[in-house]
Amino acid sequence: MSSPQMPPWLQEQIMKLQQSQQNLQSIVTQKQHLEIEKAETEKALDELKKVADGDAVYKQAGTVLIKSTKQVLIDELEEKQEMAKTRLVVLEKQETRVKDSLKEQEAKITEMMKSGGGAKPPTPPVEDNPRK
Repeated sequence: MSSPQMPPWLQEQIMKLQQSQQNLQSIVTQKQHLEIEKAETEKALDELKKVADGDAVYKQAGTVLIKSTKQVLIDELEEKQEMAKTRLVVLEKQETRVKDSLKEQEAKITEMMKSGGGAKPPTPPVEDNPRK
């Protein structure tokens, strides 16, 4: 017994929904990596601040260590930390937008399925994100 074929408009909406879900997963993964990077930077800063001002300090550049100064490394790490915070804010905004879009898409699919399931959607589909 074969099930009736899904109408093209519904297939299209489900594909859009799946793309949004993949986009959300990508954002969440990026946020996780950034949180780890941020924690590692904070730990490095804490350790660096314990070092006496005149002590030798080094930074890693690929597979080698390069001598530096405590203040230069603190400045670099603090800048890296600020960049991570900024990127996290951007990712959080993107995550919120995608989650809202997913809710709208799910509601749209549910409404379309309730109102028929014929060959055409009851109303012409509206572009979910005009900025795309």
